[in-house]
Amino acid sequence: MIEFELKVKVPALGPIRDRLVALKATVDGVRHEHDIYYNSPVRDFGTTDEALRVRYAEDGAMVTYKGAKLAGQKLKAREELNLRVTSGETCEAIFERLGFTKTAEVDKRRELYTYKEASIALDEVQRLGTFIEIEIMAEKEGGDAVARIDAIQNELGVVGDPITSSYLELLMAQQ
Repeated sequence: MIEFELKVKVPALGPIRDRLVALKATVDGVRHEHDIYYNSPVRDFGTTDEALRVRYAEDGAMVTYKGAKLAGQKLKAREELNLRVTSGETCEAIFERLGFTKTAEVDKRRELYTYKEASIALDEVQRLGTFIEIEIMAEKEGGDAVARIDAIQNELGVVGDPITSSYLELLMAQQ
């Protein structure tokens, strides 16, 4: 499956939150996420546009691999593989012993919603600001996913250019 994602930097989350409530979106909760990103000892993920992270949240730890962004897409689209683990710390130790190196950490407060089968996140990312992400998992072609995301963006009144960079890439660009 491919994750299709619209990310837009927004000046405030309140108006979008209010619109989600008015549209009767399902509230999936609020949580803190702490992501630790790693680079491979055999190839540079910055060059190959891949990502490997361990995410810590209140409900446990998850290891995620993200493939390179697919070319020719209006929105950010990439393969995503997730694995829930019983110990993020053990995964980190394994990665380090295999030669993977920590590259960055991302901290965010995330409000999660579901609306029309899309996952919507209202994010406050340390050192970056406030963003909305609208995500749909779909097959590789994804034309329907892109149209559905566009429709949700319009319903929510979100304006702004899509950001195809990850939070990691945005933080690295600041250094």
